[in-house]
Amino acid sequence: MKAPADRTRPEWVRLANEGALGPLLEESAEPFRLDALLGRARALTGLGDFGSDDFHEPLDLLLRDLEAHARLTALGRWQTYRYLLRLLRVRLQIRDHERRDPGVTDEVVEAPLFVVGAPRTGTSILHALLARDPAHRVPEGWELLMPVPPPSPDPAAFAADPRIPAADAELRFFDQVTGTLDAIHVYGARLPKECLSAQSFAFRSQEFPARYHVPNYTAWLLGCDMAPAYDLHRRVLRILQRGFPRDRRWVLKSPAHLHSLPELLDAYPDARLAVTHRDPVTVLGSVTSLIATLRGVHSDDVSYPAIGRYHADLYVHDLDRLVDHDTGGLFAPGRVHHSQYADFMTAPLDTVRALYDALDMELTDDAEDHMRTYLDARPKDKHGVHRYAFDDLGLDRAHESARFARYRTHFAVPAADHA
Repeated sequence: MKAPADRTRPEWVRLANEGALGPLLEESAEPFRLDALLGRARALTGLGDFGSDDFHEPLDLLLRDLEAHARLTALGRWQTYRYLLRLLRVRLQIRDHERRDPGVTDEVVEAPLFVVGAPRTGTSILHALLARDPAHRVPEGWELLMPVPPPSPDPAAFAADPRIPAADAELRFFDQVTGTLDAIHVYGARLPKECLSAQSFAFRSQEFPARYHVPNYTAWLLGCDMAPAYDLHRRVLRILQRGFPRDRRWVLKSPAHLHSLPELLDAYPDARLAVTHRDPVTVLGSVTSLIATLRGVHSDDVSYPAIGRYHADLYVHDLDRLVDHDTGGLFAPGRVHHSQYADFMTAPLDTVRALYDALDMELTDDAEDHMRTYLDARPKDKHGVHRYAFDDLGLDRAHESARFARYRTHFAVPAADHA
């Protein structure tokens, strides 16, 4: 089954892909080549130092897959070209900023809290809820897309940063093309953003397979050393916190951390983890729908079954490893809290109170009031209803359920609410 992209896309997208934008698309018409992109990024910034060249291999592999397998539309190719150039420009800017402000490398990212769990297990809602605590700082979309120079600690100047509209235009582009993404997941410059965006500067990030069918890159990514990605992630946070008071804790989030928890804890030895759980068979239809929609921004050739099979295999591997990590002593006492999706959806503040207690964090009355206000103001289905079906994946439900039995048993995850 192919994603029915054209049924929901606005008319302007079809016209753009048929050549209506003309000269605007010419800059991305040439084949993607590593040397050409590096040279263009240097020319746009006037900078030349990318730092370590350990990003060359994954970027070159990504570019080859984009040409050979991604089947980009004209508009998708144009957006991809601009996206890759932004990543390279920011990588240059990060290195240049560290040279100009050597003290930034001494910044300490102290005891960050990471929300970790498979997609569609409540990670985004929990992340947004924790962001309401005034003692926490959650990176906004524009900060992770364009972290240099550091944002202003003055609230008025922060809110008026000229990078915000530029980042918002890039992030809102996805829903503008699909017409349906907001019903699944809303992206915006002033909304919390996942760690993937910072890791993408290392070109070792699940952000790329989420957007494109890049099979060789993806196979390489799943077996690569993620230390360079966490190094870039930490360097970005150091820049973002420069000049800010040290009285707020970073609260960060990405389902992709499931695949690289040892590397995460190597980079952040004092990190706390909030791990969310839900029957994986339940989430496969939803996550496949999300990824298919994201890929549909760039391509007309999107396969639900292929995406479903990939994510079933990925989460069997990652959730089995999570069990291994838990039984093998990877998590220090008092550093991890586990929560069930059903419990969180039924009584979110009870889950939050248990999380704070388990991680020895103070939940003030003020923070709880902010969280309650957020929950009361959060309308259900504000952006439309997300419709998906497990049957679209071509997978056998009983077989997939059996593959996740070890994970469900270990973490007492109910086998329920299949959709």
